This record gives sequence, C-alpha cells and structure tokens, in this order.
Amino acid sequence: MERNWKSFLQPYQQAVNELKIKLRGIRSQYLNLQQQSPIEFVIGRVKTIPSIKEKMKRRYISDDRLSQDMEDIAGLRIICPFIEDIYKVVNILRKRDDLEAVEERDYVKNNKTSGYRSYHMIFHYSVPMITGQKKILVEIQIRTLAMNFWATVEHSLHYKYDGIFPDYLEKKLQKSADLAYQLDQNMSNIRAKLRQTKQPQNKSIDN
Repeated sequence: MERNWKSFLQPYQQAVNELKIKLRGIRSQYLNLQQQSPIEFVIGRVKTIPSIKEKMKRRYISDDRLSQDMEDIAGLRIICPFIEDIYKVVNILRKRDDLEAVEERDYVKNNKTSGYRSYHMIFHYSVPMITGQKKILVEIQIRTLAMNFWATVEHSLHYKYDGIFPDYLEKKLQKSADLAYQLDQNMSNIRAKLRQTKQPQNKSIDN
C-alpha cells in the first residue's frame, strides 16, 4: 500500500518552519544587544519524495523503519561567519530544552576525504499535532560561508555529472576545499588581531 506522503511529511515541514523561526530569533537577539551574531543565516528544507525513495534504496532502509533510520528528512543549515562561531552555535543548540541531542559528527576538524567540512547534529524534536506530540528526527548542519560555498558547488557538480569525476578533478576539488578552509582560518586570524587592537589601553589617572 502506497504511503500517504502528504500526511507523513507534514510534521517534518512544521518542524523546519518552527526551527527556522527559532534559530533566526537567536541571531536577532544578538543584533538587538548590538553583539556580533555567530549565525549569519538559516535555511531549511524537507527532503523530496524521490530523494527519500532513492536514499531508502541506497541505504537499504525499510518502509517501516523510515522515521527511525532516515535522519535528514527534515534538514536545517546554519551558516556562520567564522570557524569558531560553529562551536558557539553547537553549544547553544546543546543547551536548548526543545532539542534532544541524538548524535554529533564533527566534519570540521575531521573533514571527509572529499574535502567536505561541516558540523552535523541530529536531534529529536517534538511537533505539536492535533493527535498529540509527534517526535521526529531533525538534522542541523553548521558551517561557515566558505564551507557552504564549496559544498554547494561540489554537490551541484556531482549531481550534474552523475558523480563521474576523473581523479585529477577530484584532487582539484579537494585542493579547493583546503583553500576554502585556509580562507576561513585567515579571516579568523584577522578578526582576532582586530580584537586585540581594540583592547582598552591602560591610562594613568592624575589625582
């Protein structure tokens, strides 16, 4: 019997909508306090039905285990200005009462062989439905602007060419990922130096 996809995906769409508002609210709070926000912007999506079916086949996920075994049906992405902001956001998310941490994967410090970098967090999130609370899995990825640029373009290239890449082009992609990470590190170093120059100088006070 074919699954009622509209009904199945409704709590996932509601979770994405709610969390986008909540996470963007964190940025607003920082800005209202005239502080630099560790969040630049937030995006989210619900996996498409063809994408879900393809992943079920590829990962051997049975229909009756879909809710438990597919972690990224509801997915959000938090983009940060600097590398260190990623870990600030991670700590903020860990402390939230509405998110129950299930798993974390640090691909920032331990990047994939492709060069991919991002911090992945899997949470249980409860969605209020008319039938009661519905607990679902939500994936949140946290990365910098540079990491996001590389990952978006890399995904687009692999999708367009069906993942068929000569070795020398794969190496170019890896090199590009390294350059993007160096850019992130350089920008963090520049910010650290600027903060040092802004430190108040001790001044003698005449009595």
